[in-house]
Amino acid sequence: MTSSDLWDEDDATHYDDRSADMFDPKVLDPTVDFLARLAGSGPALEFAVGTGRVAVPLAARGIPVTGIELSQPMADRLRRKVAEADLPVVVGDMATTTVAGRFSLVYLVYNSIGNLRTQDEQVECFRNAARHLAPGGRFVIELWVPGIRRFPPGQTAVPFDVTDEHVGFDTYDMVTQQGTSHHYRRYADGSTSYGYSNFRYIWPAECDLMARLAGLEFEQRVAGWDGAPFTSDSGSHVSVWRKPTDAGDQA
Repeated sequence: MTSSDLWDEDDATHYDDRSADMFDPKVLDPTVDFLARLAGSGPALEFAVGTGRVAVPLAARGIPVTGIELSQPMADRLRRKVAEADLPVVVGDMATTTVAGRFSLVYLVYNSIGNLRTQDEQVECFRNAARHLAPGGRFVIELWVPGIRRFPPGQTAVPFDVTDEHVGFDTYDMVTQQGTSHHYRRYADGSTSYGYSNFRYIWPAECDLMARLAGLEFEQRVAGWDGAPFTSDSGSHVSVWRKPTDAGDQA
């Protein structure tokens, strides 16, 4: 049993439109470029592949890509874009689900490791990545740095997007590292909607420890897919860990 929220048919139907800014070539192209360099000739495995925002263009580069996705409706939306033979997807959670083969790259983008809402599951996600990697292969995650240092005393929420069409803010419990993203949207016809998703936030140093527990070695951390240096002011990071070349290739 996974602690992740399960995205339903409505979530899947609207996901691409509501995430349109993440499909912008200025965002997506550096992401795919970065992953393609690490994958080499592949193959690659994406945890929480969703509707294929990253996997589809990466596969179009000629890199064999497989996906694991918890939500069947999300996987169904991906299937409308590309055939199973070209981008196979297994429905299951990213902490325990396995697929056949060994990969030069396993990756997890757009803060998705936070969907696993317990530390134990997050540790198992790193172990599952290591399990799928060939010796010398790399595990990559994209993750935001928790915004809790912006809290004045007594505050529990941090806004991350405020426009005429969308207001989004995160609430945090700093004892349990649990959080919720809240989304209020206003549409052209004047109607409004509210949606939310739950997460567990992780600090970069905690990620490094999870990687060590999985037998992975730290390789690099940058602020984003463009390779900008990671600093104390960075709001996000892209981190890479490598499976040692002398590691056993065992499931």
